Amino acid sequence: MRTELVSEPGLADHPNEDFASVGLPASGQGGSLVVLDGVTPPRGATGCLHSVPWFTARLGGALTELTVSLPDVPLTEALSRAIARTSSAHAETCDLSHPRTPQATVVVARWSPATVEYLVLSDSALLVEATDGTVTALLDDRLARLPRSALATEASVDSRLRNKEGGFFTAAADPSVAARAVTGTLPRDGVRTLAALTDGAGRWVEKFREGDWADCLALVRKQGAQALVDRVRELERADAAGARAFLGRGKTHDDATVVYVEL
Repeated sequence: MRTELVSEPGLADHPNEDFASVGLPASGQGGSLVVLDGVTPPRGATGCLHSVPWFTARLGGALTELTVSLPDVPLTEALSRAIARTSSAHAETCDLSHPRTPQATVVVARWSPATVEYLVLSDSALLVEATDGTVTALLDDRLARLPRSALATEASVDSRLRNKEGGFFTAAADPSVAARAVTGTLPRDGVRTLAALTDGAGRWVEKFREGDWADCLALVRKQGAQALVDRVRELERADAAGARAFLGRGKTHDDATVVYVEL
């Protein structure tokens, strides 16, 4: 088995709000990967005393432990438990009902000798390569399908769309959001490779249009996960002013995380 993990902050003097892990049980019978992309809040109150990195470390750590230690618990239940555990750690000090309470996108994949399970919540991506070389991008595209006009202001997003029906969902303080995730199960013998990317790394495809998802996976396989992140940084620096009209990105540089696993 080959695994690679790269996670890099968008700016060197800012903390990385992503989380990434690969868990391999001592039994050698399977494993899991977890990738979270912490949601950077706008300036102003969030109702919470804690930072986004604090939240993603707590939630990601809990989710890694649960997916490995409880292999028979569905991924939606594992995420629900991880959110509940994280919420309980700051419920007495913070207003968890605030729309900007710390939150994150989620990608989880777990494999056993028989199956590969997956869960995707919000705009990170999971790439699955089949044994015939076909690459499928497993995405939660609810945010991408919203009209740009609906995302015009942070206040409008928070009041009408964030963690609301008809909008999009992230892992925040409500364990029930786990049921909103995109999930599924694949035969293990039909899967060759998995790659999870936060949208900061996925910019190579979604914003800069350097290739499709299959091209992206091929780049990581041949040149390594760091090569993908390095190329994204080059593209960001070359277009620091956002002159390429199709970009539509809110930050010049974003945290970028890639986890690559050959089964």
